[in-house]
Amino acid sequence: MTILDKIIADKKIELALRKKVFPISYLETSPLFGQKTISLAQCLRKSHTGIIAEHKRRSPSKKNINTSLSIIDVAKGYETAGVSGISILTDGKYFGGSLEDMSLARAATKIPLLRKEFIVDEYQLVEAKAYGADVILLIAAVLNQTEIKQLSTFAKSLGLEILLEVHSLEELERAIMSSLDLIGVNNRNLKTFEVNLETSRKLANKIPVEFVKVSESGISEANSIIELKNFGYQGFLIGENFMKTKNPGQSASEFIKKIENEI
Repeated sequence: MTILDKIIADKKIELALRKKVFPISYLETSPLFGQKTISLAQCLRKSHTGIIAEHKRRSPSKKNINTSLSIIDVAKGYETAGVSGISILTDGKYFGGSLEDMSLARAATKIPLLRKEFIVDEYQLVEAKAYGADVILLIAAVLNQTEIKQLSTFAKSLGLEILLEVHSLEELERAIMSSLDLIGVNNRNLKTFEVNLETSRKLANKIPVEFVKVSESGISEANSIIELKNFGYQGFLIGENFMKTKNPGQSASEFIKKIENEI
């Protein structure tokens, strides 16, 4: 069993318990449930740098990254830095996140928020809306074509945008459909956790132009973003590069300035 298999197995157990404590009828009473969402796709299309900065306390591959910072401070710092959106890990067991992180970030900022989660059930989409997310992540490696269609269509009905994450041409070809908004190419192999930007380069021209292209993971240099822009990428999801510092917001600001100086 791979680490991804284990995460999904644990997630399904967790969901069964959460549904008993927080039924959908309860989630729909959240003040945030009826709030109009903010388009990450539009923000990325308008941005010169396209940074989606991530809040991530730990990961299965790196263990603790940064567990001492306030999500409010990190989110405000990212917004001040001028990022296009914020990705928030809400998985608790493996990444140290929570839905409360999402709602606090929503209260502290006015930019698009992505719920970074292992989504396998429509219930999680209702959770995302109830806690202030604007965008949800669907991972092709853990979902079949029918599941992607059902989940993305339901997300649309809630007003959420969908970022589909792929790791290979096979995943991309079977998962592309009109109900998606953004296509993310994860440079990290979810089975080995090795990172290679060549994945984004190889898949770039296979992604239809109507989708916003996002490169995810392993980006630590401004030059990498300049290069990937030439391949048509408009979004760049960066987490550990910022979160491993004492001040992620300041780190993001300095990184964005480097990109702007190179453009």
